[in-house]
Amino acid sequence: MKKIFTIILVAMLGFFSTGCDHYLDVNKNIDAPDEQQLPDYLYLAGVESALQGLYWDIRATGPMTQMFGTSSYTGFCNYYWTPSDSGGEMWRVVYWLQGKNLENMIRDATAQERWTLAGIGWVLKAHSWDVLTKEVGEMPCQQAFEPGRLSFDYDYQPLIYDSVRAWAERGIEYLERSDANNYANTLKESDVIYHGDKAKWIKFGHGVICRQLASLTRKSDFVSKYANDLIAHGKLAMQTLDDDCVLQTPGGGPQAKFNAYNNFWNPTRGNMANSYWQGEYIVDIMCGKVPLYNHETGNREETHKADGRAWYYPYELNPKQIICDTMVEVTGHFDPRSAAKLSTRDDRTYEDVADEDSVKMLKHFGARFTTQSGYQGWNAGNIWGRNGYSGNYNTDGTGRWLFRDDAPYIIMTSAEIQFEMAEAYWWMGDKANALACWKKGVELDMNFTGKYLSPGSKLAGKNSKGEDIFVENGARPGGDHITKAVYDKLAQEYLNGPFVGGITTSTLTLSHIMMQKYVHLWPWGAYEAWVDLRKYHYDIDYTGDYPRKGNGWENTYVNQKWDEDDSKVFKGFYLRPAQVEGRRSAYNSLNEGAPAYRMTPRYNSEYMWNKQALRSLKPIPALIYNPDNDTDTYTNYHCSIPWFAYPGDMPESL
Repeated sequence: MKKIFTIILVAMLGFFSTGCDHYLDVNKNIDAPDEQQLPDYLYLAGVESALQGLYWDIRATGPMTQMFGTSSYTGFCNYYWTPSDSGGEMWRVVYWLQGKNLENMIRDATAQERWTLAGIGWVLKAHSWDVLTKEVGEMPCQQAFEPGRLSFDYDYQPLIYDSVRAWAERGIEYLERSDANNYANTLKESDVIYHGDKAKWIKFGHGVICRQLASLTRKSDFVSKYANDLIAHGKLAMQTLDDDCVLQTPGGGPQAKFNAYNNFWNPTRGNMANSYWQGEYIVDIMCGKVPLYNHETGNREETHKADGRAWYYPYELNPKQIICDTMVEVTGHFDPRSAAKLSTRDDRTYEDVADEDSVKMLKHFGARFTTQSGYQGWNAGNIWGRNGYSGNYNTDGTGRWLFRDDAPYIIMTSAEIQFEMAEAYWWMGDKANALACWKKGVELDMNFTGKYLSPGSKLAGKNSKGEDIFVENGARPGGDHITKAVYDKLAQEYLNGPFVGGITTSTLTLSHIMMQKYVHLWPWGAYEAWVDLRKYHYDIDYTGDYPRKGNGWENTYVNQKWDEDDSKVFKGFYLRPAQVEGRRSAYNSLNEGAPAYRMTPRYNSEYMWNKQALRSLKPIPALIYNPDNDTDTYTNYHCSIPWFAYPGDMPESL
């Protein structure tokens, strides 16, 4: 494994990997430098490792989806920010880290009829561009890598979407070709995702197309134009956990040879430090604590239950919870994913990880937008698991679940594909297939969650005499607060219980599909969860084709559907300026009341060097030029609704 990840670190150095005899032979033209000629496979590990950038940008999309609260990227919690490089890592990935490296790999592999490698390249390109256009909307596409250009025109999403699909289809077609090349171990070692497994790359290619089409479910022509293709590609995409697209990490903590051997979210690297916390919304829906709001005041109602845990949820609960409820003592009502995915303040010494009753009673708290405390005033703690301590490797050791030293980067999963198919079937009116895909998606997420469990131990290690030691405030082994055996038992009970097994074609709702998908995507797929929230327009209460000022929001508040509204998809979700308690905080005045629908392009390339293209964007320009003083003014471009979220075509003007 470490050998593979050494490839990642040296791949960008290029010719240093080709051998001492030839590393100085970089130019064929002695009078002018040629484009560097590398063996095509040497590009691959670096291109794939750049997908760590997905996690970098979750520092922005996580707060915008209310998956995370943060004191760091607070502008994204407030749905307003001036253009910057924050949240711009995928822009950097597409145009630079992968960029010409990926283009050269595809070119050289194609020229040599190395169809497997060329196919992998096209599929990877389709994936990254799909992620980026959903985040930023318009972007340079046709002119992107034209040599000699100093400025680039922007293309609109219909063209970019067509390009992404064409690239994915080309990649699949190349991968399905007979390839007579002898790759020996070069492809297996350079491909740090699937290790040269063509069949899995083909499934991932179909997954890229399925995921893209899933963003179009609210287009007026979705059923007639896109739905059948989504289903067809979904059936050919990943079906099992073994098919999931993940980028492995070797870990190693503070002793790792390179810090990048550790996952971006682990305690050692400290990128999440104590400035990111699990959001209040994910905790409420996963613990069955979605509150009941008074429609007249917007406030939570105090509970009158004679319940020993009432202090944990001191307000009336909405009688219709989607994921689970608080009746944890009843078989099948407890969702064990909460013990795995969420951090807790309880059992700091891992005494009770194998005790089923103790696990069910774990308490989880979420953070509000920019503060670590939630509605009840309880501190959400750090995401690594041992809440109540400052998060770092001295107290959290190796971390837990997807926040461990050696946790993989999750890129796309079989469970996600099933939820996308379920949503498509739902809009096609095929409730039977929607239910079947939905149940399979939940089951796959149950297995996905359990796969990455590593239960903590109350023992910190051994002393010099070989005796067990336990240090109250010292180094910790880290880990999850549930054993695999207990998790598997409770998972099966949950799948057989009322919130999954008890759902029928007559009781299945769109909320079941989209909220279980949201739970599955937490937090590794925040960028896709943001797609879902935007295409359903954040459950804003509006009339007509899409919300706008005066029809969904005003300068200081947003009208959102009440949870009791059958058409509301994400029950319990309310934007920052919504009419309920704990919200009611207006966006920046530049938003004119609107939530963000896109991230601005990366500042250091576009706002510094490509201003004219930004001025020409429609229906909202990204800059307005004032010729009188030769200056540009920022606009509310981040509030411009992208094409995928319009029922029809984008308007030319607003």
